Amino acid sequence: MIEINRNAPVTCYKKIIINANSVDVWKVLTEIDKWPEWQSDIKKARINGPLEAGTEFDWTSVGLKIHSRIHIVKPYVHFGWTGKGLWMYAIHNWKVVELNKQTEVIVEESMEGILARLLKIILKKALEKSMVKWLELLKKECETGSRFKNNLT
Repeated sequence: MIEINRNAPVTCYKKIIINANSVDVWKVLTEIDKWPEWQSDIKKARINGPLEAGTEFDWTSVGLKIHSRIHIVKPYVHFGWTGKGLWMYAIHNWKVVELNKQTEVIVEESMEGILARLLKIILKKALEKSMVKWLELLKKECETGSRFKNNLT
């Protein structure tokens, strides 16, 4: 697993509790091609191979085209990728923790590069807002999304 760069100009860490089991959360989180169905900031997402370390994927988020490479897939526990775009390099990691019929999801990211240094304050605020939204939308999809609402116990 590639850890985020805690000394990068831009870093963020957020977490949320989801009222769903870790298997369902993992499924939503790792079906990259389906991200645009529930994550409103993402307009396109396409994985270019199987869900495994080394596989690349391309996606468009808030108008930015991003090319990423998965660096870890540890089912139901860790999922992470690196990405390049706009003269920046990012490391993005998810951790999924089963908690007695609930799941804690932790996400963290670091951004470095020329643009990250120049726009540090703006990008940090934007990243925090984006991560909170992503977690809230993930929670909503896992708890009330059409593919899971019949499975709630």
